[in-house]
Amino acid sequence: MSLGKRVSQSRFGRAVLVWLYARFASFVFATTRWRIRGREDAEALIRAGQPFICAFWHGRLMLAPHGWPKGTPIHVMISRHRDGESIARATRHVGVVPIRGSRTRGGMAAGRASLRVLKGGGYVAISPDGPRGPRMRVQPGIIALARLSGAPIVPYTYAVSRRAAANSWDRFVIALPFGRGAYLWGPPLHVAADADESARESARLTLEERLNELTAEADRMVGAEPIEPAGEVARTRERRAGAAPAVARQ
Repeated sequence: MSLGKRVSQSRFGRAVLVWLYARFASFVFATTRWRIRGREDAEALIRAGQPFICAFWHGRLMLAPHGWPKGTPIHVMISRHRDGESIARATRHVGVVPIRGSRTRGGMAAGRASLRVLKGGGYVAISPDGPRGPRMRVQPGIIALARLSGAPIVPYTYAVSRRAAANSWDRFVIALPFGRGAYLWGPPLHVAADADESARESARLTLEERLNELTAEADRMVGAEPIEPAGEVARTRERRAGAAPAVARQ
């Protein structure tokens, strides 16, 4: 085992790496020239004491907590995996309260905890494509949470002009300092308590479309190449070739 791997797997080593990551993220945020658009709806909900669910893609996690309205606690669902523990520790530096669990580990407990937060008037942030994807494709859990809680879903994203994209399932955006950035918010999406399966699927597709459009727009605003959702490249090629899509749209 290499020295670097031993360090990253030790408790002390991971604590140091988490501290460095949190400081680097704060440094990048502070040295980036930001534009903010569309946050008025979210701020109006906060002023009215109306809880809501903030939805952002897993690949845009690094600086997502920094764009949240200051002074308003936000609970974020984070995986119970070891990497999730590191993320939970790092996000505590910017006032995030982690809810441990995901659709693959501790999902039911995390869902109940999120529901309690929303019923208590709090705010919950979820990456609806995490923790394993497919990238930028909404999974049904967030729609179920909105239906049960009565809280609307607010799409949210950011983009930076100076970045590297990790070779991971989510193409995780590693933001770099001294660039331009944009935080974009979308209008609230409501899911009725009596929504049937068709209505829930329609809401899921609407959220996915809005969040992808918002993310692509943020990338364009800063001059970055938009990152395609999983499967989109193949579908684009098929459309250009005039072929029938290999996977039907749902």
